[in-house]
Formats: sequence, structure tokens, C-alpha cells
Amino acid sequence: MDASAPQPEATKVAEVATPQSATEERAKSRRIGSLRALWPFLVPYKRMLAAALAALVLTAIVSLTLPLAVRRVVDGFETESEALLDKYFLAALAIAILLALGTGLRYYLVTRLGERVVADIRKAVFDRMIGMSPSFYERIMTGEVLSRITTDTTLLLSVISSSMSIALRNTLLLIGGLVLMMITSAKLTGAVLLIVPVVIVPIIILGRRLRVLSRQNQDWIAESSGNASEALLSVQTVQAFTHERASAQTFDAVTEKSFVSAKKRIGTRAVMTVIVISLVFAGIVGVLWVGARDVRAEAMSIGELIQFLIYAIMVAGAVGALSEIWGELQRAAGATERLVELLHTTDTVEDPETGRELPQQGRGAIVFDDVRFAYPTRQDTHALDGISFTIQPGETVALVGPSGAGKSTIFQLLLRFYDPSSGVISVDGVALPEMRRDTFRHAMALVPQDPVIFAASARENIRFGRPEASDAEVEAAARAAAAHEFLERLPQGYDTYVGERGLMLSGGQKQRIAIARAILRDAPILLLDEATSALDAESERLVQEAVTRLSEERTTLIVAHRLATVKQADRILVFDEGQIVAEGTHDSLVAQGGLYARLARLQFTEGVAAE
Repeated sequence: MDASAPQPEATKVAEVATPQSATEERAKSRRIGSLRALWPFLVPYKRMLAAALAALVLTAIVSLTLPLAVRRVVDGFETESEALLDKYFLAALAIAILLALGTGLRYYLVTRLGERVVADIRKAVFDRMIGMSPSFYERIMTGEVLSRITTDTTLLLSVISSSMSIALRNTLLLIGGLVLMMITSAKLTGAVLLIVPVVIVPIIILGRRLRVLSRQNQDWIAESSGNASEALLSVQTVQAFTHERASAQTFDAVTEKSFVSAKKRIGTRAVMTVIVISLVFAGIVGVLWVGARDVRAEAMSIGELIQFLIYAIMVAGAVGALSEIWGELQRAAGATERLVELLHTTDTVEDPETGRELPQQGRGAIVFDDVRFAYPTRQDTHALDGISFTIQPGETVALVGPSGAGKSTIFQLLLRFYDPSSGVISVDGVALPEMRRDTFRHAMALVPQDPVIFAASARENIRFGRPEASDAEVEAAARAAAAHEFLERLPQGYDTYVGERGLMLSGGQKQRIAIARAILRDAPILLLDEATSALDAESERLVQEAVTRLSEERTTLIVAHRLATVKQADRILVFDEGQIVAEGTHDSLVAQGGLYARLARLQFTEGVAAE
């Protein structure tokens, strides 16, 4: 693999600064207006949303009628009619049952809606992320993306299925309770309203700070997740270099910062809750003191005072609940911002709205015309500098040269993981940007230097090349890649689970599965990036024979450091410092002298000496 490919060290430097800088940039936004971004996900379920809102309004109305029933019951003790008293008790019981049914229905509808919407958001974010070009992942860690898809959407689930419903219900109770309090006693209600501004001010002030702290906390959680993901995915390397303690210390430091941020958020929310509840109930006690004096003066009945008391408690509870829910909504606003960022992220590589198709008669002609390219993280260094070449259909061309010369970058651009700074790349006469990426990628099969093996069976790993392939086709591809024999010896044969990243397999076995995957794809263009570097001599011979047969009717590009694997190529392009410095067959290049001849002399001389 080229050293010209993006380096993880450079990438990490850019990523580490992300949480703090992102937090500082977004701290200016202090509203929960970002929750409006959830509306497009709610629109497809308007009926369910309407039903949930109807159930919510019903329970709020029933809750507000309950104090009226209690007043009737209390004042009914003074009546001489037992039948009327019985009716009051039955009415109170009916209201309670109706409240229970409405609450259960509201819970079912709102929770179901929340699960559905969050599932859609997760799918939308993943769909967007799986199609992003590698340059995007130079700026953000994969673990942080996963944290947003899991942690942030879990927070949204809590808000949509619970907090938002509670907020709307308490808002209705607050408004309805105040109206009915006014009807019950305008004098006492006026006293209550004097308390409202005192309660709202700390909610606004502390709520703003809470939102900033919530966003900061979520960013550090994402950074912690990214750090852990990176270390665990490379656990063998970490352990081989006895780097466990250092990795743990790095993770501990990031996690501790997350905890400190969470502690500040929790403290702010606790202070806000204490202030709000204290002010609310202090006000209620004062108002009730006035009400008790009115009862003694016979200005109102005991039932009316109890009715007012229940409404006052409802209003106070609603205000207290809203103060807590406000904090949840602040956190949800931060989570929504982070998810919307991913959904609206612009990619450096985008498909055209109406892409062209490859010609039906096309067989894999490839043209690079004066192509220049620099990786986004190293704009001052050209990985390719004015590259031009043409590959005819069915031709086998090898790309050789020292590490960092630009060989693997050719594959990166041909697959359109990146776009060149200038110049044109075309397949079968059509420029890559004029086609959708899946159009020309269907015409290519890649065998990377570091094969990717998924946590599935060996059969499914090979079938990844062509999902609709039959078992017989999978096994035929495995035989062609010299993989059938070792796969048959696995405990469950082809159906053996090979572990995460193929941990149960050797390097050579992984590479043969990757080659079988490419053979099964049956694409007109075959890209081999050091495809036999991990094979023993016998397996390499078998695979080379398979590749030779496979290449007869396909355009094949081979990146190789081992020149023995490219001697039979129709043509060899020699790269050095991002340019093509020589071109020809193996024999002609050796005869010319220069870089290729020097590399050949070193490799074949070392091979003879080793023997």
C-alpha cells in the first residue's frame, strides 16, 4: 500500500481538536429551535402524531376536571341527599378510569412514534455516512460517528417518546390550571401570577448555560467512544507493543473530561430545580394562607379552596416538570444539532443528479489525462503530478515503484474515493464525475492489500462480492482463488463464523477470501493491490494462475512491490514521486536500466541470496 495514502497520525491530530472547537463554535446558539429539524421525520406519521396529541389533550382535560369532581364530593358531605353524594363519587371514579385509559393510550402512541422516528433517523444518518468519501473520515473519527448514531439518537428517543409528551401535557395543565384557578378565585390567582416571573427568570438564565454544558458533554462522550473504538479495533497491536496502560490512560483522561463536563451539567440542572421548586411552593404556601383566611370569612367554601389547591398543585407541578424537561430539551437540541450536521454534511465527492451509464459494449478501457492530486490533509504535496496513461480493454498493467510513489492513489481515484485536483479520469470513454459512483464501481472488483473480512461466515464474506450468487458459484470462486481446501477444513466448512475482522483466519487465508470475492464479482475491471503479498509460495502460484486466467478477458491493474508477480504483465508503469518515470515490459525495462532495473536487481539478487 502507498505511503501516499492518508496517514492515521495526521488524521488523529485533526480529530482530537474536534469536540472543543465544535462546542465553542456552537455555544453561540442558545435556543432549542434546532429541534425543528425533527419535523421532516415526523411528517410521514402525521396520523399517529395526531392520535397521540389527541390522547394527550384528552388526559390533560380529564386531569383538569378531576378537581371539579373532588370539590363536588367535598361539598357534597353537607348535602342531605345520599343519592347525589353517590353520583359525585361515581363521577370521580369514572373520571379516574378515563384518565388511566387516556394515559395508557398516550404512552403507547407517543412511545411507538418515538421508536419509529428514531429508527428512521438512525437509518438516515447511517445511509448518509456509509456513502461518504474517505476524505470525510480524515476529519472525524469513526467512533464519534457511531456515538452520534447510538448515544445521541438514544437521547432523542427519550425526548420524543417521553420528555416532549410530558412537556406538552404539562403546558396544557399549566394553561388550563391557570384558567380554572382564575374562575375559582381571581384574587388567589392574581397572587399566584406574581410568582411566575420570579420562577421563569432562573429557568431562562440557567437553561442557556445548561444547553452549552450538555453539548460539551455529548462531544466528550463521542470523543471517548472514538478513542475506545480505535484502541479496541487495534487491540492486537496495542498488546504487542505493551501499550495497554498508555491506551487506558488516554481513554481515562478523555472519559474524566466527559465526567467533569457531566458534573457541571448535573450541578447546573440541580441548582435550577432547587430554585424553581422552592420559589413555586413558597408562593403556594403564601397563597393558601390567604385562601384559608377567606374560608374562615366564608368568602369561599372548603370545596372551592381544595379545588383551587389542587389546581395550584397542578400548576406548580407543571412548572417544576417543565423546568426539568427544559434541561432535557436542551440536551436533545444539542443531540439534534450533531445528527443534523451528519445528515447535512457536504462531501467532496458527490454523484450527479442524472448520471450517464457505461456503454454496454464497454470492456474496461481506462484513461488518465494529465491528472494531479493532493490528499486533503497534505495539500502542499502532490501524490500524483501530471499523470497520463491509457489502458486498453483486456490489458494487464502493473504499477510499480517505491512506497509513496502514488501507485495506490491511482486506485483511490479510479474508484472515485477522491476527485483529482485537475485532469480527467474516464472509463470506457465516460468521465467518472458524469456517472453515479455505483455505476462504474459495479464494473470493478478490488483486492486490497489489507483485506476486509466481516464478522460473518466465510461463505457470506465471499458472497459479499455478488450477493445474489449461488452456493455453487461461491465455491467455484473459492476454488479459483485457492481457498477451497482450507475452507473445507474449517469446523463448519464454508459456514464457519470467522470472527470480527476475520480473527480466526491467517493473513494469507484472508487474502484468498478477498481474491475469491473479487473473482465472484465477475467485473470487467480487476484491481489488485498487493493481492498476493501474504501468500506462501505454493498458494501464490495457484492464485497467480487463477489471476492469469481471470485477466484474459478483463482489464487488470496490479499494484505490487514484489516484481516477480508482475513479470507477465502486458505493460508496466514505473512510478516515482507521483510521476510515471518509465513504461514497458519487464524485459525492456530491465534492459533500459533506471529505477525498475535497480528494483529488479535488488529483489532478484536478494531472492537468490536467500536461497
